[in-house]
Amino acid sequence: MPQATQNALLADPYFPPFGDFSPADAEAAVDSILADNRAAIDELVANAGAFTSEQLLRRLEAIDDRLSRAWSPVSHLNSVQNSEALRAVYERCLQKLTAYSSEMGQHEGLFALYQTLTQRPDFEALSQAHKQSVNHALRDFTLAGIGLAERARNEYKALKARLSELSNTFSNNVLDATQGWHLHITDQADLAGLPDHAIAQAQVAAKQKKLEGWVITLDFPAYHAAMTYAENRAVREQVYRAYSTRASEFGPAGRDNGPLIVEILQKRQALASLLGYEHYAALSLAKKMADTPANVLAFLEELARESRPVAEREFANLQTFARDVLGLETLEPWDVSFASEKLKQRDFEISQQQLRPYFPAQKVIDGMFAVVHRLFGISVKPVRDVAVWHDDVQVYAIEKGNETLAYFYLDLYARADKRGGAWMDDCRVRRKAGNELQKPVAYLTCNFSQPLEDTPSLLTFDEVTTLFHEFGHGLHHMLTQVDVAAVSGINGVPWDAVELPSQFLENWCWEPEVIPMISGHYQTGAPLPAELLEKMLAARHFHTGLFMVRQLEFALFDFELHMQTSIERTDQVQAILDGVRQRVAVAPAPAFNRFQNSFSHIFAGGYAAGYYSYKWAEVLSADAYSRFEEDGVFNAETGQQFFEAILSQGGARDALSLFTEFRGRAPSVEPLLRHSGIRG
Repeated sequence: MPQATQNALLADPYFPPFGDFSPADAEAAVDSILADNRAAIDELVANAGAFTSEQLLRRLEAIDDRLSRAWSPVSHLNSVQNSEALRAVYERCLQKLTAYSSEMGQHEGLFALYQTLTQRPDFEALSQAHKQSVNHALRDFTLAGIGLAERARNEYKALKARLSELSNTFSNNVLDATQGWHLHITDQADLAGLPDHAIAQAQVAAKQKKLEGWVITLDFPAYHAAMTYAENRAVREQVYRAYSTRASEFGPAGRDNGPLIVEILQKRQALASLLGYEHYAALSLAKKMADTPANVLAFLEELARESRPVAEREFANLQTFARDVLGLETLEPWDVSFASEKLKQRDFEISQQQLRPYFPAQKVIDGMFAVVHRLFGISVKPVRDVAVWHDDVQVYAIEKGNETLAYFYLDLYARADKRGGAWMDDCRVRRKAGNELQKPVAYLTCNFSQPLEDTPSLLTFDEVTTLFHEFGHGLHHMLTQVDVAAVSGINGVPWDAVELPSQFLENWCWEPEVIPMISGHYQTGAPLPAELLEKMLAARHFHTGLFMVRQLEFALFDFELHMQTSIERTDQVQAILDGVRQRVAVAPAPAFNRFQNSFSHIFAGGYAAGYYSYKWAEVLSADAYSRFEEDGVFNAETGQQFFEAILSQGGARDALSLFTEFRGRAPSVEPLLRHSGIRG
């Protein structure tokens, strides 16, 4: 069975056999591949002299690729179709994969092979991509503890194994806490203010739970609707309290992420100390564009100085409006989104709900594809007869001329047992496989409101920009022209540059020339009225200061937390967050708020000591987009140059050099401050 499952998982070069393998079979296949890989690597190390440098690198790459192709569908299903059986298999496999990764990172023979490569006569003849992959590999051996004594190496392996386990448990706790709470409503009056689509979704949620009436869940579309539109203040408060205390001491025993956060931080600090770094923040920068922790803090604090006065004025104005117009003497956290929406409607006579009917999901998707066609000359076409994990999932091919460049899965809607948020992940990476080219394949995942019987999924404008954001990530992965897996697509790209293409593509959502391409009333097809368009554009910078300081709060908390060398208690974590809020935030958070307990980006994702990357990438993306403002937003030559300098290069070249090549100079913060409305 293991070999049969392994063959099934690897049979199709592009599409995993979703639905045709069980979790148990997948685990057996992973076990088999790990054993095969260990043997293959030992054999290759022993016979390295029989191969050229390129042959060695290609063979090593093929070994890695077999494992990633088999593991990819298992890992993905754990996020989008979580079950007890799959979760158990995922956790066991994760331990094995972590151990394997640590073992390979400390493999003396493999390390020696890479060292020897740089001294071979044919090394200089290798492509830039291959040379970069070797440089990255040697760096990663050092970061994996290859230079440590045996006892310290074993400690490193134990730390990595425990961190993997902790991060996975953190993620599971957030998912379980999100899915484990709901507000059951039996009096329709309590739904006053909610849009029709949100009420309908609440009715569907109630039916799924076999309850009468309506159910508000903590899935983001339902949470967002309640916080923004529910007239019943008590409903808003209940939903806010539940959402802001997910996976904390205020919930069920066994789901509290507070102690996990402390242990994660301790293990990360121990890892940094082992490798000779003062703290984990310094270790994290070893693979990033930023040179030093001081540079990161200076960058964030500069943005805070520029943004906080704007945010203070915005919040004071909101408090006055809430008191004088809404009758709210005290603006509580569960009032902020509600009052903001009311103020926006008063000042700009526009709301997300007025816009939503004009942004049916499929119209937005088709328009987005038209945008990238004009920018980069690519076409996106549906692919039929491909196995998927849910009926909502669609598969597409990206073509240029007569050539298929890549494929991607698009999974748009929120549902039970699906992790919240939006993300892009790779299913297959572009690489040279023998005489063939393995094309890249991506997973694009969102959590928008599901279509109803008589209504398609209608997106808020925030969701429109989210879709463009994730597709930008996807293009970075799929449009790469690099055929060395380690630096192909997003691989090898510094974490503080990886958000550049995603945030870059968001800019087109706001272009008056683009909005008719991505909008049309779901019933009539009528374009977004000019009056609504003008109001939408006028409201673009509404509360932009509040949004900026909120993101800076996250980034500073993350980075300062990972600069600590001794965290023993959860109250220390809270104290750091409170300190950042005192310096940066203007909207107070209640004492019971446990935002950190569901901050999956840094405790269960790849953004530890790297959340600042979003802001740094915004600097890059705004500056890159400013060239299109100068040349024309659909200037084909500029689009081709962005494709060639950024999207096609992957991690094969230095990120700052690539940006400078496109922009003609070093990045500037001015376009971000201008685009954000912080400066005129």
